[in-house]
Amino acid sequence: MNIISYIKDVLNELSPKSNVLSLSDNIKGDIVAGVTVGIIALPLALAFGEISQLGPIAGVWGAIAGGIVGGLFGGCLVGVSGPTAPKAAQIAAYMSFFVIGSSNNPDLVAAFSIIFLSGLILVFISFARISHFIHYTPYPVVAGFMCGIGVIVILTQLNAFVGLEVKKTIKDVIINIPDTLNSANIDALYVSIPSLIILFLWPIIGKTFLFLKKIPAPLTALLIGTSIAQIFGLDIPYIGDKMGNEAANEIFSFYIPDLGRSIEFIAPAFALAGLAVLDSLLSCKVADNITGNRHSSDRETFGQGMANMAAGLFGGVTTATATMRTVANIKFGGKTPLASIVHGLTLLAVLLGLGSLVAKIPTACLAAILFKVGIEILDYRIMPVINKLPLKDLIIFLIVLLITVYEDLMVAIAAGVIFAILSSLKDLKTIIKEKENYQFFNVTDSDYKNDINLKSANDSNINVLLPSGPLFFGSIEKLIKSYNNIPSDSNVIIDMKNITYVDLSGVFGLEDLFKLSQLQNRKVIITNMKDEINKSFNDLKFIENVGLANFCKSKEEVIQKINNSFFK
Repeated sequence: MNIISYIKDVLNELSPKSNVLSLSDNIKGDIVAGVTVGIIALPLALAFGEISQLGPIAGVWGAIAGGIVGGLFGGCLVGVSGPTAPKAAQIAAYMSFFVIGSSNNPDLVAAFSIIFLSGLILVFISFARISHFIHYTPYPVVAGFMCGIGVIVILTQLNAFVGLEVKKTIKDVIINIPDTLNSANIDALYVSIPSLIILFLWPIIGKTFLFLKKIPAPLTALLIGTSIAQIFGLDIPYIGDKMGNEAANEIFSFYIPDLGRSIEFIAPAFALAGLAVLDSLLSCKVADNITGNRHSSDRETFGQGMANMAAGLFGGVTTATATMRTVANIKFGGKTPLASIVHGLTLLAVLLGLGSLVAKIPTACLAAILFKVGIEILDYRIMPVINKLPLKDLIIFLIVLLITVYEDLMVAIAAGVIFAILSSLKDLKTIIKEKENYQFFNVTDSDYKNDINLKSANDSNINVLLPSGPLFFGSIEKLIKSYNNIPSDSNVIIDMKNITYVDLSGVFGLEDLFKLSQLQNRKVIITNMKDEINKSFNDLKFIENVGLANFCKSKEEVIQKINNSFFK
């Protein structure tokens, strides 16, 4: 392919034309979903702005930029962008290095220049068309990263939860825990504890009083926590306290990037860009699993680049596609980028109309919301099976978790990926040699053809997928692509007689395929596993989660299911 053709292909892939054309496909549903998600996003945006050390208002501007610009240019039709816990924590880590003189005040120009540059880097990454490599991230890296972020969010909000000044580093928080508990402001607990209780009990309350179910728990906690503080006139920190200087009091500010300091900013900008790719595309994969569609990784990276450039210019926290908001968008009926754009416009309207009220929100209330976010962001998929993990996967998970908490997010991810690659070189060489997709056949052309009832087989429309070699983080994407090549109205038998080894990424990848198949109303069974692989499936609760009926130990069991019309 020559350079002209390459550029044309890239521009065609990154063009927002398809997004624009889809805006009229679901107007009513998208407007309802966008407004609802915008209301849900408000307390989270304020909270992530707080954790970033750029201020709650910066969190809202980040959500506005992510919603409008990210929605228009992004590659996931139902994705909703804005500040996220990982990105807010990452920019906060850099703020201790960028302060104005000896004042200890954050250098906002430096922060927003870094965010702008990270967006520019994301645009270049999208042109290089390498974003799809996110699909090869080992699951233990993702799990360690998510659990590490959850721990960071919980620990960093401990001081705010008890009404004290937030510590700048995790090490400071841990060292000073005894002093923090001894010095707690009791008045702050009158806000933070009820807010946290509401967040945990709201799903139960919603089941009892159905009319309350549609009101987001974070918004309820925000309103009740703020009301308690205002009614009783509690002497505790408020968001308005962070808006004491002239710059912060301005709802609208514009920051011209200081490109003269690019050498100083380039390393943190690259780290933010790398984290944006990881954070965003993992959220897009979640959306793909729910909707059955497939996002464009390169276009999503481009959209995040444009959104972060906008956030840097308008004083917003760095953005990424947010899993929680994306899932909520799908749940409330969003189907096109219009929902994301409406979400951003809703937040803009709230910010411009209610800025003075935002200042009255107690930081203890935001800390309670972030506590719940930190708890929810922990990877509950890996935690129940952590004692059963293969040793290699356990080591990767612990490496990423510990480095994320005590050092740096991107260093943690790099260390985990490098360890995974070095420990899987033999398996990677096998996959590289076998470039073709795994084979699949109609069941009437497979090894089962001589023993099955042809009428039942034809009526059931069954294909046999025959993967081979190791099924691990380096090959699971190959399995997914091969599976997606099978007609969507066909049932599938995954024959694993040629699979030599399965790791955590392989097991969870298969589980995701099953979940997608259930949404598509197609039946899938797995057969011919080796004893060691069957043990891994049991240890990692794959068989329990998917259902024993979807597994066959032998060829005879498969034939029996076909002849007994299991697939109809």
